[in-house]
Amino acid sequence: MPHITVNGTGIEYAEYGSKLGTPFLLISGYTRQMTGWPDELIDGLVDAGHRVIIMDNRDIGLSEQFDDRGIPNMTEIVAGLKSGTAAQIAPYVLNDMADDAAGLLEALDATPAIVMGASMGGMITQLVALRHPDKVSAIIPTMTTSGAPGLPAATPEAQAMLTKRPATPSRRAIMDQAIESRKVIGSSPELSATPEEIGAQAGSDYDRAYRPGGIIRQYAAIVAQPRWHDALADLNVPTLVLHGEIDPLIPAPCGKDIADRVPGAKYVEIPGWGHDTPPKAVPLLLAQILPFVASLKVDA
Repeated sequence: MPHITVNGTGIEYAEYGSKLGTPFLLISGYTRQMTGWPDELIDGLVDAGHRVIIMDNRDIGLSEQFDDRGIPNMTEIVAGLKSGTAAQIAPYVLNDMADDAAGLLEALDATPAIVMGASMGGMITQLVALRHPDKVSAIIPTMTTSGAPGLPAATPEAQAMLTKRPATPSRRAIMDQAIESRKVIGSSPELSATPEEIGAQAGSDYDRAYRPGGIIRQYAAIVAQPRWHDALADLNVPTLVLHGEIDPLIPAPCGKDIADRVPGAKYVEIPGWGHDTPPKAVPLLLAQILPFVASLKVDA
């Protein structure tokens, strides 16, 4: 897959569909490599005429690693939230990752693009629109939050899975933890992938790139990111917010909050959907995404 330097950072990416299609960037979530996007979703977007771009966020997968910045001290970063110094203490913040995504779109001559991100990727999606409005034609924040104070927190079980580390850095331990995690944060049995499918994906990602230091630095980037919720009122971009009804990691009211803040945004809550993107959920997502993007062409 191709590799390019943008925003001073080496980014691994892939493209699908015609170069003449409407650009559609997918931004992965915390710890997730770009290989985590279901083929069914990519194929559905390509079949609808999109030029689909996926990327490894910095410090994960095959994109540039930031090991030279060390392992962040989360105690210091959390303390820095009160003093306003957290962003300076962290190796980088989500703003930097948003600049990576915008830089990739510009380098690929793929602007303006529809930008969709899941979880942390949904946070980055909002920041791309806020920081680089000329690079986006629409945004689809998915299973994510505005970061506003007072929103519902993750369940204790889901929060524990977010920060849990495997007992050993072995391929088998990573696979087992992925299966365990999905039982806690994933979709209902009707939509969920099988344990075998979940384990196989985790094993494949482990073989491609295992970057435990990057996982910690990405977590620090989320925690240290300066809040952006108030700025959403100034967004002037078509917005579709998708969220799972049973998401225990980022509860559904967090997604509704984004839609309430962005003028004209549409919010859709999907029954049975948790904090994952299993292939069985893709038809439900495309049923919302494709009419939304088709309406952009009509409005244009």
